[in-house]
Amino acid sequence: MKRTVIITGGSRGIGAACVKKFAQAGYEVAFVYEKNEEAAEAVAKETGALALMCDVADFKAMADAVRGAGTYFGIKSFDALVCAAGITGDGLITDISDEDIRRVIDVNLMGTINAVRAVIPGMIGEKRGSVVTVSSVWGQTGASMESVYAASKGAVIAFTKSLAKELGPSGIRVNCVSPGVIDTDMNKGHSKETMRELAEETPLCRIGRPEEAADTAYYLASEAASFVTGQIISVNGGFYI
Repeated sequence: MKRTVIITGGSRGIGAACVKKFAQAGYEVAFVYEKNEEAAEAVAKETGALALMCDVADFKAMADAVRGAGTYFGIKSFDALVCAAGITGDGLITDISDEDIRRVIDVNLMGTINAVRAVIPGMIGEKRGSVVTVSSVWGQTGASMESVYAASKGAVIAFTKSLAKELGPSGIRVNCVSPGVIDTDMNKGHSKETMRELAEETPLCRIGRPEEAADTAYYLASEAASFVTGQIISVNGGFYI
């Protein structure tokens, strides 16, 4: 029987790379995306994955997506969950709007919590499973002009560690991938000069690839990491050590 995984934010960036990685490894893959139907259809066509439109900030929508994917695959529980949905929120704390603050927190933190709440009951019932969250190097170090984003990602780290302790007795592992500067749409707003400077600040002297974060997420979800839980694995080229 094939293993199954559900991935949030699967239409682009690290999420899309995760969809491709798990599909190539033989998993049956479902992924959720918010609104870019064209990108989602392209990923689904390439990988054979099931694409479901869903705003992760809406718990009911997330629960419905998980239920629908489970029915589609004929399963009671997923083997793995990867929480890759995320948005950025740049700007001085004195300038960022209430709406933007809420949206960053709702997607990055509550989206992760909602996905976990939707998937975990099935895993608990089966006494097995793996959850992989996605934070950021800024959640570990903080970042000027990205304080709300950094706060949301720091909270994901705390959530991961706490959940690992809570779910360990049920045979469920919970770990976190913390990427550094990765070549994704989220960083397209930065100038070439800024990206060059960030690459120069990285000991490996380059920007990371989405596939490198996806490889780590796959490892953490796999049996190769069967005794690994509660860990924050940095994929940042040495940017933060």
